[in-house]
Amino acid sequence: MQNFSELQISNYTKERLASARFSTPTPVQAAAIPQALAGKDVLATAQTGTGKTLAFLIPIMEQMLQKVTPGIAALVLVPTRELAMQVVDQYNALRGKQLSPAALVVGGLPEAKQLNAIRDGARLVVATPGRLEDYLGRKLINFRALRVLVLDEADRMLDMGFLPSIRRIAAVLPKERQTMCFSATLEASVAHLVHDYMRNPVRLALGSTLKPVESVRIQAFEVSGDRKLEVLQRLLIKETGRCLVFTRTKRGTEKLANNLNREGFAAAMIHGDRSQSQRTAALTGFQQGRYRVLVATDLASRGIHVQDIAHVINYDLPEIAENFIHRVGRTGRAGKSGLASTLFGRDQRTELLQLERTLGIRMERMADKDLPPARPERPKINMDGIVAPPGRMSRLPGEILQAHLPS
Repeated sequence: MQNFSELQISNYTKERLASARFSTPTPVQAAAIPQALAGKDVLATAQTGTGKTLAFLIPIMEQMLQKVTPGIAALVLVPTRELAMQVVDQYNALRGKQLSPAALVVGGLPEAKQLNAIRDGARLVVATPGRLEDYLGRKLINFRALRVLVLDEADRMLDMGFLPSIRRIAAVLPKERQTMCFSATLEASVAHLVHDYMRNPVRLALGSTLKPVESVRIQAFEVSGDRKLEVLQRLLIKETGRCLVFTRTKRGTEKLANNLNREGFAAAMIHGDRSQSQRTAALTGFQQGRYRVLVATDLASRGIHVQDIAHVINYDLPEIAENFIHRVGRTGRAGKSGLASTLFGRDQRTELLQLERTLGIRMERMADKDLPPARPERPKINMDGIVAPPGRMSRLPGEILQAHLPS
């Protein structure tokens, strides 16, 4: 399949895809959509960033257009709130006027709005397992009319300990249904889940799930610890597009984002201790261009999608090799080119080599001499008209510093 227009789908869906500027399917979409449209269970493993969301949304839309019956027709389970919100956003952008809005069922957001969407006749529910199980326990939702179940980022859901919840949810779903499972890897736990809940699934494996996509250029800079922030700033100055910077710890994320803002970079942050409203504001601001830099822990390495991230920078090495793949997978998505840079110290050479051996890759070693100079810090003038030495002082919101210079 070279074009979405070749699909055996309704003209309505074709028009909606065209209006959203979707024309050429990615490999996972080309392989999975025809099988799903034929009603088969689908098990697909593919590298992150290959367009798996559209691979299940198109068949779901077709199901709902062809069989207009009341009740929830499709359920998509995902590991994180951010991913659930993005799946709902993509569906609502595609559905047009003939399909009802999706219901979002997640923790950390007002319950009333979620329940109202269900009561208003949502036929697609996108949920995290924990909150959905809570709704089921309180008899606030039912799936008697369900025809399609999707497990998205299945390996991540199991990593996060959602297996018991998934089993309890599956137990109340109609047995006569279509099940689609999308995963970056097919570990033993995922394979066991597939055996229990899928019927003769069509197995689709597209590319290595343990290597970054070929459209991403991977490079590494060896830097001493006291120059790490400087090299990061120089990378950010050289790059004009959106940059996603990964750190290992929540505290490190806070510190780095604050440092970058003091140096004049518009930076937001995401980590596990931020509230949902803070995380949503940071992600929305990054998507809309109010922030050019997003600093994040591995919370953002899976489960979020922002269009056109130009550069992923590993400020800290990931703790496990798999996280490197998911971090890098935030750029170079859907066939576009991307750049990923990794900063490491002399004492981390062995750790970097082990990462390369595990993933079967070789990062291009780079010298920072080719980067532009760091942005010089503007001198501060105090109330006595004296130029202060460079420091950490910064103007507070609404504050006016007036220099009393000699006449």
